[in-house]
Amino acid sequence: MRPHRVVMAVTDDMPIFEAAVPCQVFGVDRPHLSDPWYQFSVVPVGNAPVRLSPGFTLAPVRDGWDLESTDTLVIPACTNVHDDPPAELVEVVREAYRRGIRILSICSGAFVLAAAGVLDGRRATTHWLHAEELARRYPAVRVDPSVLYVEDANVITSAGTVAGIDACLHVVRIDHGAAVAAELARRLVTPPHRDGGQAQYRRPASPAARDDWLAGLLEWAGGHLHLPLSNADLAAQANVSVRTVERRFAEALGMSPLRWLLQQRVRLAQQFLETSDRPIEWIAATCGFGGAASLRAHFARIVGVPPTTYRRTFHERPRTAPIAS
Repeated sequence: MRPHRVVMAVTDDMPIFEAAVPCQVFGVDRPHLSDPWYQFSVVPVGNAPVRLSPGFTLAPVRDGWDLESTDTLVIPACTNVHDDPPAELVEVVREAYRRGIRILSICSGAFVLAAAGVLDGRRATTHWLHAEELARRYPAVRVDPSVLYVEDANVITSAGTVAGIDACLHVVRIDHGAAVAAELARRLVTPPHRDGGQAQYRRPASPAARDDWLAGLLEWAGGHLHLPLSNADLAAQANVSVRTVERRFAEALGMSPLRWLLQQRVRLAQQFLETSDRPIEWIAATCGFGGAASLRAHFARIVGVPPTTYRRTFHERPRTAPIAS
């Protein structure tokens, strides 16, 4: 049986990590997992060695493009999301798409696919830092910044950096089955499937207010999150009407007062989960959720994982104290 051929297209100044992930997953022969494994090629655009950031030179494994026999095309990342990707690379993606070749992008590589028109009308993702830029530049793309990767027909896009491993393992799962993907994950010392999405790696936004009385009100509210604050409470503190508070929150912050309070409570809960061993019930009361059930529901909806899962991932363990002599 002919091995599945994976081709990775690279250009100058692409980041080394995103390029290294497909090399490790598809480029290392693993007959003990599946025989045949993958036939993997690195093809620099222009068919010349390329410089990868920071300070690596990558030579082509095989000469020239051969889309006739390519099954999967990998675009590891953009050099700069604010620049137009190389026209030759964009054309390669278009041709691969026309031929029905499966296309996988890692991190900002989604910008190359979007420039080629491959993502028009599709749900796609990229690193959460670049999601707004992708949606702004390519409004036909349905950008979902909350997930680690998205499969839409024969197009797969993944979030930043390490999420490329998740997406590549997903490709292995499609081609060789869940058991093979799980065994490969063990050898790579990574989970075969991670819980949650990108939301757990970013904090809810804390936009700044532009006027003095609202800035003072936000500071006061941030210090009283343990209280069951209402719009009326905020209005009384600022000595304005409820309607004025609601209007100024919408104008300055783009959200309602209650939504802002909820985001601040989640931010505070994240800090306690990361830096303390306080019980969930204590965190819920201190952050103004009222009870643990309310904290779990709101936290999972906004962050993407339950508080206990978040704590396991991000909790800062104290360093071991030196033994006294």
